[in-house]
Amino acid sequence: MTAKWSMMDTRFGPFTTVVDGEGTVLAAGWTGAVDELLPLIAESLRPHEIRKATDLGEVSRAVRRYHEGELDAAADIPVSQRSGPFREQAWRVLREIPGGKSVSYRDYAALIGRPEAVRAAAAACSHNAAALFVPCHRVLRGDGSLGGFRWGLELKRQLLDHEGGQR
Repeated sequence: MTAKWSMMDTRFGPFTTVVDGEGTVLAAGWTGAVDELLPLIAESLRPHEIRKATDLGEVSRAVRRYHEGELDAAADIPVSQRSGPFREQAWRVLREIPGGKSVSYRDYAALIGRPEAVRAAAAACSHNAAALFVPCHRVLRGDGSLGGFRWGLELKRQLLDHEGGQR
């Protein structure tokens, strides 16, 4: 499979997205290095060839609109990630958390349907390859502290501030 990638400057630094031939997001994050994203893609989805693109159409527009303040701009962009049933369900649930809202890892586990699986819910966040499109930054520790984030806690704080959400 051949994939495309594009990097754009945002108010939070460079943001890179990798999409498959259909325009489905495979990986994304606040980095200027596509090489940081490729290992995050499940082996069964990993492209054999990747080409740089100036623009990814609706995907690039959604990234731009999010950074301009339209917090749910990426919610309807198709995403493809592969793992076990729990993680795949967990990623689907993350996409349902609206911009401006945050949940605790415990509440997130309950939303997934497994309230006792708090650590597994946190692990799903940490293995999310499609930041922004699967908004794992909206999940916090029970005491309201940030927890972890692949792209750094300072950026997580900035994203939550940008969203003006409840913490």
